[in-house]
Amino acid sequence: MPSLPPDAVPPVPEFAPDDLEYRHRGARVHVAEHQRGADITAIGRLAVQVPGALVSLALVATVAVRLFGTGVGTVVVLAWVATGLLVFHRPTELAFARIVLKLRRPTEEERARLEPVWHEVTARAGIEPGTYQLMVQNSDDLNAAAVAGHVVAVTTYSLNRIPSSNLAAVLAHELGHHTGGHAWAGLLGYWYSLPGRIAWAVTRTLAAFALLITGYFSVVATLALGLFMALAVFCAFVVAWYIVIPLVLAPFLLAYAGRRGELRADQQAAELGFARELAEVLYHLETEQATKKAALAAQGQKLKEPGPLGRLLSSHPSHQTRLTALGQYAGLPR
Repeated sequence: MPSLPPDAVPPVPEFAPDDLEYRHRGARVHVAEHQRGADITAIGRLAVQVPGALVSLALVATVAVRLFGTGVGTVVVLAWVATGLLVFHRPTELAFARIVLKLRRPTEEERARLEPVWHEVTARAGIEPGTYQLMVQNSDDLNAAAVAGHVVAVTTYSLNRIPSSNLAAVLAHELGHHTGGHAWAGLLGYWYSLPGRIAWAVTRTLAAFALLITGYFSVVATLALGLFMALAVFCAFVVAWYIVIPLVLAPFLLAYAGRRGELRADQQAAELGFARELAEVLYHLETEQATKKAALAAQGQKLKEPGPLGRLLSSHPSHQTRLTALGQYAGLPR
C-alpha cells in the first residue's frame, strides 16, 4: 500500500471487519468522576525532568536578563514558564498535531468507522467521548498515539486494515496513556527541558568543532584543549553533582518510565476487556518483525537490533514482555 503525503486525504477505503462486541450501544453510560489524571508513571516522568527544567530555567533567565534587563527579563521568564499551559489548550495542541506531527481530521467515511469503536472504548472506561480529539495519520504502520492533552491519533493502516476489536484495543491502550497522564507529562517535561538540551547540543557541537580545528594545527594543542574540557566537566561535576548526576541518569530513567507507562496502558486496555485483542495486535507486530528478519537473512543481511544499552534507552518494552504481562488477563501462555 503506497504512502500518501501527510496532508493528503486517502480515497474511500474498504474497511476491515466490524467484529467488536458493543456492550454500550444505546445503553446508559456510567461516567467516571475523573476524566483524566496522573498516575505514578506520569509523576515519575515529571520528577526525573526537574533537574533539566531547572537548568533550562537558569539559561532562559540568564539570557533574558542580559538581553532585556531585570524588569523585562523577568516578564520574559514568566511568559516562558506560562507556555507550558499550552499543552492543555485545545487550539494550540491541535495546531501542533496538524503542523508538527502531520495529523489530520478523519474523513466522513473514517469518522463513521472510528467513532462507534471509540464510543465503545470510552463508555467502558467511563470517559466522555468528546474529552479527546480523534485524528488520523497517513501511514502504512500499525500504530496509534496519545498526543499532548487531548489528541488520540490512529494510522490509516490501523483504521482500514485491522478488525474493529483490534482497533478498539489499540485505542483503549492510547486512552490509558491519557487517563494516566503519560502524554501531557511527557510533553510538559520535554518542553521545559528543551532550552537545556539545545544548549547542551550546541556546546557539544562547538567542542567537537574546536577539537577538529586544533587537530589541523597541533596534536599538543588538541590534547591541551581536550584536557581543559575534561577539567571543566570534572569541575562542573564537583560543584553541582546534584544536578549533573540526575541529568546523566535522566535518559535511562525516562526510558524506564516510558516502558512502565506502556505496560500501564496495556493494563487499562486489558481491564476494559481488550486483553486478547491487544495481544493479537502484538502478535501481528511480532510476526511482521520476524518476517522482515527472515527476508533480510535470505539476502545475507541482518536486522539491526538494539544492544543492552539500546534496550535500556528504549521507551517501549519488547512485544514478548507486553504479551507476558497481558497473559494474566487473557489466559495467554506466560
